[in-house]
Formats: sequence, C-alpha cells, structure tokens
Amino acid sequence: MMRALKRLFAADNEVRDVLLVLAASLILWEIGVALFQPSPLILPAPSAVFSAFMETPGLFMRHLGFTLAMTCVGFVLAVALGIALSVGIVYSPFLERTVYTLLVALNSIPKVALAPLFVIWLGTGTEPKIAIALMLAIFPIVIDMVLGLRSVDPDMLHLARVSRASPWAVLFKIRFPCALPSLFAGMKVAVSFALVGAIVGEFVAGSQGLGFQILVAQGQFDTTRVFVSLLLLGFVGTILFFLVDFVERLLLPWHVSQRARQGQSRHV
Repeated sequence: MMRALKRLFAADNEVRDVLLVLAASLILWEIGVALFQPSPLILPAPSAVFSAFMETPGLFMRHLGFTLAMTCVGFVLAVALGIALSVGIVYSPFLERTVYTLLVALNSIPKVALAPLFVIWLGTGTEPKIAIALMLAIFPIVIDMVLGLRSVDPDMLHLARVSRASPWAVLFKIRFPCALPSLFAGMKVAVSFALVGAIVGEFVAGSQGLGFQILVAQGQFDTTRVFVSLLLLGFVGTILFFLVDFVERLLLPWHVSQRARQGQSRHV
C-alpha cells in the first residue's frame, strides 16, 4: 500500500499539477472578481462561495453524501454489467449485431430526454438516479472493454488453441488480463458520467442531493449557493477519477510504469 501511495505522488506529478491548476484558478477568479466587480448574482467570488458553504456545511455534506452514494452504486453496476456485456459481445456475433448496436443508438439519445421516463417507470426514489447513472456510465466501459478483449496478440490465442485451453481459461488468463488497461481507461470516463447521471436524476425528480440543491438555489436566485454545489461536484469528480487511477496503480503497476515511460519519451 505504501509503495502504491509513493507511486501515486512521486512517479508522476499529476496530483501536484492538478492542485496547482485548481489553486491558480481560484486565485485568478478571486482577483478577477475584485478587479471587475461583477454582480454576485452573475459571478460571486470564491471567498463568498466558501463563506456560503461554511454557513451550513452539514446541509451540503449531507446532500453530497446522497449524490455520491447514487454515483457509486450506478458506477459499480455499470462496471459489472458492462464487463458482462463486453464478454458477450466479443464471443457472440448475434449480441454484437443487436446489443452493441442498441447501445450505440441509446448513447445517441440525450439522457435528459430519457430521464422523465425513468421517473415514470421507477418512481421518484433512489432507483431512477441509479438507473440514469448506470445508463451514462456503461457505454464507455463497454466500448473500451470490447476493444481490450479484442486487442489480444493473435499468436497468444493461437498458442492457447494449440494447447487446448478451454474458452474460460482463454478468457480469464489471456483476454481479461490484456483488457484491464482498456477497462480502467473506460472506468475513468465512466465515473464522471455516473456523477453526471446522478445529478440529472436529481434535477428531474429529487428531494435530496446536490442536483436538488442547485435547483433550490436557482429558484431563489442564490447564485453563490449554486456555485457551492458546483464546486463540490467538481471536487468530488476529481477525487473519484484519482481513486480509479489509484486502483489502477495498485493492480497494474507495470502498465502505469510503461505509460509514464511513454510520456517521458514524448517530451524528449
């Protein structure tokens, strides 16, 4: 675990660079508001946003917890279902012609337009939020996982056939390990999409969550509290991304090292 933490913070400078960019953005934002003095209804200063958060931190954290729970459940379901669908698509031409095509068609439809249907079908509880989060997150996982499962060296597959390896052995010992880098690439995109899906669900039918808080603050023309929710969402989305990246470093240190070397070679 300690070696993984060292790789996370020392092998590259991603975390440090992100923190520096965020800090610089907030400083420039504060300076810009002080210089140009826009109406707080248009653009509040970061200090005002922080003060609004500190007025009721428990309220915001409670709603953040609800949104985070819906995001995580939808994301985990999307990963599980996406892997299963990817395996089926790779091994079944029929599923590739049907399910894969349907996923592409479904991804082309604006999710906000589908959200009211989920409310009609599933009610106004947690189910539609989870369903929308799952629907947004599953597509990048399926796309990248299918690509990874098909990117196996043909010589390895030929050797497995000569060795009379079972289809399950080929899947779990050859295809799946080769597909893990692609799976994590899809998961990094999917976790952000799951967060967006949870917010969309809260917009359509919510009484909890940061999406609901945004609607309440917007109805009161309280732009500062809208920005509180937006900044919390941005912070949580960044944390979720780096959590997936951290798990990738734990499970695939060889891939992360190779990616770092490739990045360094491009800058030489």
